Amino acid sequence: MFTNNKQNGKERFLNVMGYKPVDKVPNYEAGVWGQTIDEWQKQGLDISKVSWDWFVGDDYFGMDKRWFFDANLGMMPAFEYKILEKTDRYEIFQDSEGRTRRALIEGTAHGTRMCMDEFMRFPIETMEDFEEMKKRFIVDFEKRYPQGWEKDADKYRNREIPLIFGRNCSTGGFYWRARDFMGTEGISYALYDEPKLVHAMMEFIADFTIEMSKPFLEVSDCDYVMISEDMSMKNGPLIGPKQYKEFIFPHMKRLAEFYKKNGVKYVFVDTDGNCEALLPLLMDAGVDGIWPLERVAEMDPIRIRKEFGKDLRLFGAVDKMELAKGKKAIDAHLATLVPLIEEGGFIPTVDHTVPPDVSLEDFLYYFKRKEDLLWGRF
Repeated sequence: MFTNNKQNGKERFLNVMGYKPVDKVPNYEAGVWGQTIDEWQKQGLDISKVSWDWFVGDDYFGMDKRWFFDANLGMMPAFEYKILEKTDRYEIFQDSEGRTRRALIEGTAHGTRMCMDEFMRFPIETMEDFEEMKKRFIVDFEKRYPQGWEKDADKYRNREIPLIFGRNCSTGGFYWRARDFMGTEGISYALYDEPKLVHAMMEFIADFTIEMSKPFLEVSDCDYVMISEDMSMKNGPLIGPKQYKEFIFPHMKRLAEFYKKNGVKYVFVDTDGNCEALLPLLMDAGVDGIWPLERVAEMDPIRIRKEFGKDLRLFGAVDKMELAKGKKAIDAHLATLVPLIEEGGFIPTVDHTVPPDVSLEDFLYYFKRKEDLLWGRF
């Protein structure tokens, strides 16, 4: 798996995903809770030295770099942000996506709540609502692409780090957008009560994403696209295989085929929770890998690899809860990942953002031992 030949970031990523020798496995992470920043500052960290945008990499912690083409695939215009009610403990507001939410105020740090918001209302209930929503997804590259992006075409093609279309969570997938439009309960009922509406949404999501990707892919290839879905909870998916196959599968397959025909090497899916029941369908649709493999949801990467083979690349799988247990637990946990590192097709990251019960000392130790793992010297 390992070689003494020095490689750049792009080569490392592609070789790991292609099961070829690397000088080291890439070192990526997702981020931390806002409360974690405050806790680590109390423990002695100069937080001004950290970028906190860990997807693109962070020099302070020695993370490897990634380059995200920052296309805006969101609502344009967004909904007006409105505070509807506010007390000392909570606020009710309309967010930029037209959802009404109740949020706990106390304990908020750097934009991170101490608990999930309560989602009270969503912008789409009928086909008429959806037709109105489509007006916020007009394909306008002058507004949705970075200004002057064409001037960097040579840099895209001659890059030395991985290039990804869309920032994290910007390339919203099918269940992801439908849930944002209707809510978990709303889309669950709509699968049965409003199938015509659901089919229309899924077709539109694929069409919009494809159109938004075309100009960029005409001037550069791309190392991967991460389709954000978050369609699972701890004990299983929020949409069953039968419904996924009927409503989402044809459009995910069409999207994956488009990307691969236009220079995207890998299509990955981001979904928290346990999505195992959907993995055969995802793979049949052309998905090459999943992230973040949450361990509390029984997403054991060793078992997943044994069951689904090398066609399914794996991102994540470092249990954030183990990082809070001290150095011996960290060593024991990372040791279980050695076989996957040696086999390839696997990049370890914390299986979500790092919570505040992980001390700075333990995180720094994790990072030191993770570097040993990534260089093949664990």
